[in-house]
Amino acid sequence: MPRPRPPYPAVSGLWGYPTNTNNVETWANVPWIVNNGTEAYDAMGTGTAKGTKIFSLTGKVTNGGLVEVPMGATLRRVIFDIGGGMLPGRHFKAVQLGGPSGGCLPERLLDTPIDFESLIASGSMMGSGGMVVVDDTTCMVDFARYFLKFTSEESCGKCVPCRVGSARMLEILDRICAGQGEPTDLDRLQTMADDVIEGSLCALGGTAPNPVLTTLRYFRDEYEAHVLEHRCPAKVCRPLIRYTVDADACTGCHVCFGACPVNAISGERKQAHVINQKLCTKCDTCRQVCTFDAIDVDTGVLAVAEGRAS
Repeated sequence: MPRPRPPYPAVSGLWGYPTNTNNVETWANVPWIVNNGTEAYDAMGTGTAKGTKIFSLTGKVTNGGLVEVPMGATLRRVIFDIGGGMLPGRHFKAVQLGGPSGGCLPERLLDTPIDFESLIASGSMMGSGGMVVVDDTTCMVDFARYFLKFTSEESCGKCVPCRVGSARMLEILDRICAGQGEPTDLDRLQTMADDVIEGSLCALGGTAPNPVLTTLRYFRDEYEAHVLEHRCPAKVCRPLIRYTVDADACTGCHVCFGACPVNAISGERKQAHVINQKLCTKCDTCRQVCTFDAIDVDTGVLAVAEGRAS
């Protein structure tokens, strides 16, 4: 019979009370409470989440940095009122909260209040206070893979669900981003994520699948595009894209020709250039330097087929 999991110190520690061991942010509140009183502290926040919370606002947002807001403030207030919203020409797509193990929330949840219950109900968490904002140029499958790779590498390896489960989930995400995913992979990811959460011995394994679960929940269409259509809607996953030159827009200025690091572009001056698909590493340099919008980024079955052929 398995032994019951002992409660975390933050839930039940010294004398059965919640016990802080090394949370500097929590200890930093103590002087303010002593100087201003508990009633003043209780006046900020919500019924179950008192005081303020500091977030590290980063990503595709105009004004990043440390932001301190009362508990209960909405995500919209932090990202748009304080953070200044998205960079020019870009559209909000998602925000990932709580550190590497936090969930990714879509635009329709921007009015979610920042408190423990609301964030957990949405699939995310308060965590370490990280808040990563992404726009429409971000692939949510690749985004989830990025965080799972980190938590998988951080696993201490003591328990099988975390050590093996997170690695197998990462392998599935790698296949999906490479255009080799199968329809059953989505249900398999869901099942494995639930097993890792249920069977892990510590909070790292118990929360590591959150980015995958929330992207499956809120951005499942992107997973299906990768698996069923071999297409990356954000045009991020390299095996699913290819770069071509629009002959009508190309002026033959030779800028991309000189900028390509692998000499994959050929063509005479003042004539339309051509990209050699077998040499192209899809580094995006040609598109970035072209001032005539002559570089097209295609995605789909053709891109995958040419990628495999090369």
